[in-house]
Amino acid sequence: MQLTLNAGRDITLKKAFYKALSEGLHARVGLRREDLFISLVEVPKENWSFGNGEAQYAQ
Repeated sequence: MQLTLNAGRDITLKKAFYKALSEGLHARVGLRREDLFISLVEVPKENWSFGNGEAQYAQ
């Protein structure tokens, strides 16, 4: 699973997210925990546009 998100979360939060995602998918759909590969792609906020050709987070 690859997720794109704003940069800035610390390693403790990322580890908790990996665990929660793994446990949640295992409980809900029976996915084996060892079959889940997670890749976080962190980008600066100014690299996002949510429509209208605007960079809403750019300063």
